[in-house]
Amino acid sequence: MADGISRREFLKSTGAVLTGAAIPDARLSAAESRSAATSGKPNSDAGPREIALDVNGARRAVVVEPHMTLAEVLRGPLNLMGTKIGCDRGACSACTVWLDRVPALACMTLAVDVGERKVVTIEGLARGDELHPAQSAFIAHDAVQCGFCTPGLVMSAAAFVETNRNPSIDEAKAALGGHLCRCGTIPHALEAVLDAAKIMKG
Repeated sequence: MADGISRREFLKSTGAVLTGAAIPDARLSAAESRSAATSGKPNSDAGPREIALDVNGARRAVVVEPHMTLAEVLRGPLNLMGTKIGCDRGACSACTVWLDRVPALACMTLAVDVGERKVVTIEGLARGDELHPAQSAFIAHDAVQCGFCTPGLVMSAAAFVETNRNPSIDEAKAALGGHLCRCGTIPHALEAVLDAAKIMKG
């Protein structure tokens, strides 16, 4: 092309203008490139930090990375393996716990965002040796098969019957609507919900 510019150089320059991208200087060494990429002000929040979580009635101090989910912290540093990680994207509800007695997906909650909210997991649902009515009903109605989705189902069921002592079947379905059970035990779980509500009602 004219003025000593090759076709390749022309296309590269034009593409950079159209996309808003800068053409890196090929003369930079790899070390210089890395230095340029990291020359900005470091993020002071990027490293591990110690937080305190109220889990099952006990204050627990734990060091976490900012990206760690509540599910990862519960199963990792806190060694509470009852909370399961299924899809890890909020689609199956296997990781359901309570935050201030409201069901929440632990895989979609950053541990650093929990703050002062009280966390209850399946390990903390019973009172000593006394099972929660939802736990007893799940056992009575054989709503436990492979067991992987069971903790999340029980946590949602327990929260539901705590506030609704006379639910309809449609309300029970709605309460468990976000849960995926590959074993097909949802009909048994719904029976358990209705029975647990009766127990709670007295």
